[in-house]
Amino acid sequence: MTPPLLLDLSHTSHTRARTGIQRVARALHDALGAQALAITHDPHRDLWRPLEPWEQANLAANSAEAKRSAQWPLDVKLRARAQRWLGNGADGSGAALPPSAGLLVPEVFSSGVAAALPALFAATTGPRVAVFHDAIALKFPEITPAKTVARFPAYLCELLRFDGIAANSEDSRDSLVDYWKWLGIADPPPVCAIPLGVDPPALQKNPPAPASALPIVLSIGSIEGRKNHLALLEACEELWQRGLRFELRLIGLANAQTGRAAVERIHALQAAGRSLIYSGPLDDPAVKIAYAECAFTVYPSLIEGFGLPVIESLAHGKPCVCSARGALGESARGGGCVPLDRVDAGALAATIGRLLESPAELAALEKSARSRKFKTWSDYAREIVDWIRILPRRGS
Repeated sequence: MTPPLLLDLSHTSHTRARTGIQRVARALHDALGAQALAITHDPHRDLWRPLEPWEQANLAANSAEAKRSAQWPLDVKLRARAQRWLGNGADGSGAALPPSAGLLVPEVFSSGVAAALPALFAATTGPRVAVFHDAIALKFPEITPAKTVARFPAYLCELLRFDGIAANSEDSRDSLVDYWKWLGIADPPPVCAIPLGVDPPALQKNPPAPASALPIVLSIGSIEGRKNHLALLEACEELWQRGLRFELRLIGLANAQTGRAAVERIHALQAAGRSLIYSGPLDDPAVKIAYAECAFTVYPSLIEGFGLPVIESLAHGKPCVCSARGALGESARGGGCVPLDRVDAGALAATIGRLLESPAELAALEKSARSRKFKTWSDYAREIVDWIRILPRRGS
């Protein structure tokens, strides 16, 4: 019997939030199935171990959770403290882990997990691979949470310990490789661009009419600085002032630090009577309904490592307005999108207004979106596993 691949879900197994990285981690867990053994670093016992049932339940939960941070129940902490006091596995080791075919780390790991990685590497047979999502904290520190910016250079250097890095896009791969070149790293691990997957829903030929009498413009994504919601809100206000009638719907978890200005602007526009709904984070069934009801989507983000909302919109048969640059431009290739050289308020207003007033253009974009073929999460998992199997170990 082939040993399983170890899948480190130290953060995702302790939160029910479904931001981009958590969604990738959960999708890999589901797609790999019996091929992988989900593990966590337990900071309370200071060891690596397989997930317990309560942690598996967190992975399976389909809920809109407002907390991104890891949550550990009090009884679990107390039990761990007792085990450490009794000397049960409090040595930071991976002794509780079975033989493995390799290691896959799909999360941006914390400094605490990084400190425990040598013990995990020592307990792992087969190649060790990390997923690299993006270099946003490096390129746009001014619109990235301060703690992330402070941590990021160390994280990029800690990735050098792995045998290979699976980047989410060509742009993410190039960003990481260029950074290591700038540092003068002579022998970095190989970095392979393996784009993410999506599980396309069964598209309805005649979907039910939306609840709103107005055409709905949908934007899904966490409310934070780099997602550029302020530009989208100003674009929509310009259109409302011109007399265009439509509803803007926003879905996503707000970042308390970098998303505050956008949330305040949302509330101000709502108080002014604009057709604007902000739902916060929603579960998957509610998100699917939102896609079904909208006319098209707008993803105004300045920079992404991949841009899941773009391909998810297209997979639902809905055109998407997004940036033409970087990884977002890669996701937009193949049709169904209106890629913009700039995603400022003026460009967004012009494009949204044109689509609202041009049913023929919107219908053509929708047809193009529905004609695209997408890699599934199972395809993505298979590509990563196939690559891990041919990777050599780079030493101790």
